Amino acid sequence: MRRTRHVHGSRLATAGIAAGAATLLAATLSPTAHAVDRPTRSTAIANAASALVAHAASLGLTASEGTSVRDVIVDPDGTQHVRYDRTYRQLPVLGGDFVVHLAPNGSYRSADRATRTSISLATVTPKVAAPKAADLAVNALRAAHLGEALKNVTAKPQLMVDALHGAPKLAWRTDVVAKDSLGNPVARTVLTDARTGARIDAWDSVETATGDGQSLYSGTVPLETTLSGSTYQLKDATRGGTYTGDAANKTDLCILGICISRAPSTVFTDADNHWGTGATSDRSSAAVDAQYGTNETWDYYKNIHGRNGIAGDGKGSYNRVHYGNSYNNAFWDDSCFCMTYGDGDGTQLGPLVALDVAGHEMTHGVTSKTAALTYSGESGGLNEATSDIMGTLVEWYANNASDQGDYLIGEKIVRSGFGRSALRYMDKPSKDGNSADCWSSTVGNLDVHYSSGVANHFAYLLAEGSGAKTINGVDYNSPTCNGSSVGGIGRDKLGAIWYRALTVYMTSSTNYAGARTATLNAAKDLYGMGSSEYNAVAAAWSAVNVG
Repeated sequence: MRRTRHVHGSRLATAGIAAGAATLLAATLSPTAHAVDRPTRSTAIANAASALVAHAASLGLTASEGTSVRDVIVDPDGTQHVRYDRTYRQLPVLGGDFVVHLAPNGSYRSADRATRTSISLATVTPKVAAPKAADLAVNALRAAHLGEALKNVTAKPQLMVDALHGAPKLAWRTDVVAKDSLGNPVARTVLTDARTGARIDAWDSVETATGDGQSLYSGTVPLETTLSGSTYQLKDATRGGTYTGDAANKTDLCILGICISRAPSTVFTDADNHWGTGATSDRSSAAVDAQYGTNETWDYYKNIHGRNGIAGDGKGSYNRVHYGNSYNNAFWDDSCFCMTYGDGDGTQLGPLVALDVAGHEMTHGVTSKTAALTYSGESGGLNEATSDIMGTLVEWYANNASDQGDYLIGEKIVRSGFGRSALRYMDKPSKDGNSADCWSSTVGNLDVHYSSGVANHFAYLLAEGSGAKTINGVDYNSPTCNGSSVGGIGRDKLGAIWYRALTVYMTSSTNYAGARTATLNAAKDLYGMGSSEYNAVAAAWSAVNVG
């Protein structure tokens, strides 16, 4: 399933990290492996294709089903992991994704499937017409916004097979987009039973984070720029051509899921290659923060995890700042492969261009290109938590004296009217008044920004351990849900384990129990079964009532 956007808005959504996941894998999985011996991407795909034929039954594949490759990871020792999407009678299958794991010689080892239910539908002809599904979805969007007058409302239904919610059924997935009274975008995805018209699920689908520049939040920072004639452009050729543009306080106009006009992204230019003043009165100041956040996120994923760009293909994204009017939000948009930042209302939030917000939102792009965690229920909480965890690690990686690493989310953008010191707290998520510290059978019913608290709490405990401590001048006191005392293994290992779990083992339907299994598998790969790191992962999950 492809989501267009996530909205995180007001709910958002020491010296560098010493060792990256790629290095850890090289050291632990195969100390003697040589790069020249590693299978190529095309070889891995060919090996996986053979495995699909030989293991079709165990993968639930029938003559009515098709597959397409979404992502490929080849470990330093040659172990291969090929991720697939599935179709049934040419319709996309929500929850049909799976990952095939292959030995270095290409032989089949195992697979992780989002769902294991076999698909067999009597018909793929809907009883509920597409316009009816669209109307139901529009009503759902209006209800979600409490009857607010919405403008430019459009809906685009897509027929698919839903395998995520019980027995597979024919369904309409309808993406509804509109503008609120201020002209800012709102959107919702609604899943409707195509035979009965009953609503299956619904979720927000606008995903709601060499010169120098004076930023709003991170002090004076270095910037790679491009000289065009006698003018410098805020465009970085060393990071895939990433650039930052001015949205001119305009918004996108999208009809039937297709954006017929977009807010501009006019690239910022400067005469002397010294950008911004550090004040909001200079429109370039926010651009400095956005470009810097992109740079640090790019570098974190490349230098620590060996990922070359958000999609892993070396291509850069771009940023738009000054989007909308007093827009209290920032979002990653798959359809433009871009980051968009509002200026905030000045009372609750300032411009949403802080470093951890950038890392948070761009990580939604990484998740979309890998596990594609569904943005509802426990999977949605894990999607949000992944962005909080990796965004926090980007902030630590940057080692910026003006925005030191911490376990607070969005602390730089909050204003006095917001009522607390950060958007979210990883050591004790419930400090925000809404987030869950501990897993329970009802946690999946919470908004995904609040159900994310369970994984955020796990991540803090895994990195730092339980109890009271002061780090970089911030006081933390993280409890456990089972009364245990747990020790941390550090941020480096947290990042290595979570990234491998996300990119190798998690699927669109992964819930908290599945996340425990995925991270234990990742810890086993990186450090060995029964290692102190493996045991720490198990203890940290138990400490938040998972497992």
